Amino acid sequence: MSQWSEISIAGRPISSVMPPYVIAEISANHRNSKQAAIELVEAAAEAGADAIKLQHYTPETITTRSEHPDFQIRGGTLWDGRQLFDLYAEAMMPWEWTDDLANACARAGLPWFSSPFDETAVDFLEAYDPPAYKVASFELVDLPLIRFVASKGRPVVMSTGMATVGEIDAAVHAAREAGCKQLVLLWCNSGYPAEPSELNLRTIPAMADLWGLPVGLSDHTLSNVSAVAAVALGACVIEKRLTLRRSDGGPDAAFSLEPDELSQLVIDVREASAALGNVSFGPSKREEASIAFRRSLRASRPISAGTVITHGDVRSMRPAGGLGPDEVSEVVGKVVLNDLKVGDPITWPDLGRF
Repeated sequence: MSQWSEISIAGRPISSVMPPYVIAEISANHRNSKQAAIELVEAAAEAGADAIKLQHYTPETITTRSEHPDFQIRGGTLWDGRQLFDLYAEAMMPWEWTDDLANACARAGLPWFSSPFDETAVDFLEAYDPPAYKVASFELVDLPLIRFVASKGRPVVMSTGMATVGEIDAAVHAAREAGCKQLVLLWCNSGYPAEPSELNLRTIPAMADLWGLPVGLSDHTLSNVSAVAAVALGACVIEKRLTLRRSDGGPDAAFSLEPDELSQLVIDVREASAALGNVSFGPSKREEASIAFRRSLRASRPISAGTVITHGDVRSMRPAGGLGPDEVSEVVGKVVLNDLKVGDPITWPDLGRF
């Protein structure tokens, strides 16, 4: 891999040889309650997440109020019929909460970073010395924003939902040219919720090969299966939205995990990562004791000394200890030098020429 093969967020290396870095995304699941947002931070820490991710925008910085039909959501989404401005007004996290949420993260021992949606959000976040920035899928085509984020010299995580190879390539080049030295891409399907059949997770290793970058998954499905499969394909970051209870509702609740589900996700993806291990042939440490129970040639009936062995006298059976099963043709026709009981191993010292 190139110099881009590993990044580090808040001192935690991120690469395909490390356990996956699990990001708990609060998004709109605060439901306009700062206390709920703080509880989400605490739940993420208890579940074993590696980081918290916030979003910093206002309706005015992400869109504008307009009666133009393009500003009404349609197309079979969870939010069909709503105006973009009104949806973002409901979903936004008030920026004045940032101090309290940063303190909650510090108490929980979790680093946090955010998705800024315009330059004013980047300027606001810089005061907190964030360990990284996240670029959302819908902003991947906003190259001026990417350049501004990258110019701060911090690690950048970019989601790629909906993006073509050309669009991802342009975003990567924009980040690099603006000074980004640590960059990770997240494969993503921006369906809410995403259908596993549309994830095309085999794209993950292809992305790593194309750009020489660590690649993860921003996962909008509701099970852990896709995340585990992504880790098996080399994903080094898993991002999931977190809600206290889906039944509470809210713009993102339907495709967010509850705390116990996030906890299980952390367990599952780390177990998947550990299971990948390294390229290794031969017995593992725990397999060594099992070698004794492989098959070998043993006496299938009592054999008296001086008897010429026939096929009926020996057979391949468990356990090990005798000659290898493939040596049966060399054993048949030999004279037994010692009495053998049923089950005794057949070894060369027991045999003489006919």
